[in-house]
Amino acid sequence: MNKEINLYDIAIIGGGPGGMTAAIYAGRGLLKTMILDKGALGGAVLLSSEFDNFPGFPGGISGLELAQKIEKQMNEHDVKFEMDNVISLKFLDGGPLFEIVCDGGTYHAKSVIIASGSNPRPLKAKGAKDKLGKGISTCAVCDAGFYKGKDVAVVGGGDAAVEEADYLTKFASSVTIIHRRDELRARPNHAKLAFDNPKIKFQWDSVVEEVLGDQKVEGLIVRNVKTDETTKLDVDGLFVYIGATGNTGYIDLDVEMDDWKYIVATHLCETNIPGLYAIGDVRWEPFKQAVIACGQGAQAALMADKYIKTIPEEAIAAVK
Repeated sequence: MNKEINLYDIAIIGGGPGGMTAAIYAGRGLLKTMILDKGALGGAVLLSSEFDNFPGFPGGISGLELAQKIEKQMNEHDVKFEMDNVISLKFLDGGPLFEIVCDGGTYHAKSVIIASGSNPRPLKAKGAKDKLGKGISTCAVCDAGFYKGKDVAVVGGGDAAVEEADYLTKFASSVTIIHRRDELRARPNHAKLAFDNPKIKFQWDSVVEEVLGDQKVEGLIVRNVKTDETTKLDVDGLFVYIGATGNTGYIDLDVEMDDWKYIVATHLCETNIPGLYAIGDVRWEPFKQAVIACGQGAQAALMADKYIKTIPEEAIAAVK
C-alpha cells in the first residue's frame, strides 16, 4: 500500500558542528536534507566560551559565533532544520527506508546520520550547574590553554581523568585530582603518569561539595567522605571526568553499541546497519573535538550519498 510521506535523502539527528557539516556536504551534493535537534543548532560548542584551536580563526572564536557561522554556511544549501525532540529511530515497514518519530511529527529518510552526542554525568555540587563553560569543563584539550600558569582541579579517578590531568600540566601550574576513593581506578600505566608528574597532587576520599564564585569558578569546597571534614581548594578551573554515555536511547534498531551506549562505527563512519552512520561524540572517541566531528560529518555525508544510489527503486516508489 502506497504511503504519502515526505521522504528525505538524508536525515541528520543532532545539530552540532559535525551534524551541520554533514548537512553542508549533503546540501552541496543536491541531496534533499534535513537536520533535527531538540535545541538550538551548535550542540556542545555552545557551552564553550572560546575556541582557539579551530582552523581558520586565528586569535580564537567563541562557541556561539562558531556555531552561527557554520549554521549560516549550512543555510546556503537548502537544508531544512526542524527543532524537535527525537523519540524513535526505526525502519519504515522493515526497511530499507528509515522512520524518525519526534514529538512534533514523523519524518522519513533514505539514509540517517546520527550526530546526537553524549551525555556527561553532571557534577552534583552546589554552584556547579551554571558554570559549565565558565570555569567547569569536560575537555582538557579544548580548554587547557585558558589556564596557563593557573591552578586547576580534576574530578575523577579513571583513565580519562588521569590522561587529561597529565595534559593539563603542560599549561597549569598545578593540577589536583579529586577522587572519592583512596586509589585510582585508572589502569596502572595511566596511573603512573599521574604519580610521576610533579605538578599533579591528590585529594583522596573526597568529593566536590560546592563550586565557589558568582560568574566563574573561584574555588572549591571539598568534603572528605570518611571524616566529613571540608576544606577550601583555591583553583581557577575544574575539569570533570565522572563518566558519560552515548545519547542513543531513542534508537529502536539493532545498532552495535558498547557498554556505555556509544555506537560502534568504522573509520568511514559506517554502523552495522546499511545506510546508518555515526559521527562525533555519539561514538566512542578518545579525542572529543569539534574539528574531528566536522571531518566525520563530511565523510558520513559522502558515504551516505554513495549508499543512496544502491537503494532499489521499487523500495522508494512504494512510499511515494
